[in-house]
Amino acid sequence: MRKLMGRTAKAAVLSLAAAAGVVLAPATAEAADYNSACGSGYREIDHLTLSGYGTVFLTYNGSTGKNCVVTVRDNPGERLYMNALVRLAGSQQWIGDYGDFTSYAGPVYVSAAGRCIDWGGEIETVYLYRQNVHCG
Repeated sequence: MRKLMGRTAKAAVLSLAAAAGVVLAPATAEAADYNSACGSGYREIDHLTLSGYGTVFLTYNGSTGKNCVVTVRDNPGERLYMNALVRLAGSQQWIGDYGDFTSYAGPVYVSAAGRCIDWGGEIETVYLYRQNVHCG
């Protein structure tokens, strides 16, 4: 009898919520924040939003002159294909971290003092890249 009462009560709550136009669903996660994966001394200088999936962060360490890229998911969980990529502009070879990850890809680094870089990332089939930028 107790199980039947529990089911009946649950059905009543759901019916009332539906009649009132209330949606009973978990709150959506906010956009990913930079997770400091590049290490100390790195500060965010740019980011690319991968709509519905996460954010690719470009960071820079003024002491070392290195750029770092990390791709962070909005909703960590099951493994999804991801990458984080960086290279000197004009280079044929990307420096990357590719694979199936639960929360982030990277970090990947390049020394680019006095040079421009290409950088970006991907989660599942959503990707963004920028070329010949952040010269310095």
